[in-house]
Amino acid sequence: MLPAPVRAKKLLSSPVTRNRLRPPGAVPEEIFAGKCIRCGRCVEVCPYKSIIPLDFRSGVYAGTPLIFAENVPCYLCMKCVQVCPTGTLQKISQEQTRMGLAVVNKHQCFAWQERTLCRTCYDVCPFKNQAIMLDEELKPVVLEDHCTGCGICTHACPFTAENGEKAINIEPLFASAIVKW
Repeated sequence: MLPAPVRAKKLLSSPVTRNRLRPPGAVPEEIFAGKCIRCGRCVEVCPYKSIIPLDFRSGVYAGTPLIFAENVPCYLCMKCVQVCPTGTLQKISQEQTRMGLAVVNKHQCFAWQERTLCRTCYDVCPFKNQAIMLDEELKPVVLEDHCTGCGICTHACPFTAENGEKAINIEPLFASAIVKW
């Protein structure tokens, strides 16, 4: 059994980590758990079942919505932001969404390792040539200003490391200058 301080820290630790993201329009993580009433409307309205509520093991974050990008990414339908009764998910457009930032691991990416011509992340990106482009050697490059962090690229990536990470992963963004709360 873990010592009490370690258990307490785990119960208070944010579940938002690499490839674990809040839905579009989320307020900053520091206030998310206090603002979300855990009504589940965002979970119910998501047609792709991308959003799941966290269980009791998540401590103070239990019941809050999370997206596991490598399993089922966010397809940016934006239905969740329309039904949030508290404004925990702000009403924003697809283009304004900043759930995270895709980061290519050049040591694992097939294209960057020149193992094969892979452009999967580029092909599936909803903002092709805006969020992800191919350089002159046909290697994927993420453009920070337009990446929404939806995770579609991560989900589609054909590479999976032993630890479960992909060659392109989503690093979470806790807040965006675009979102006003």
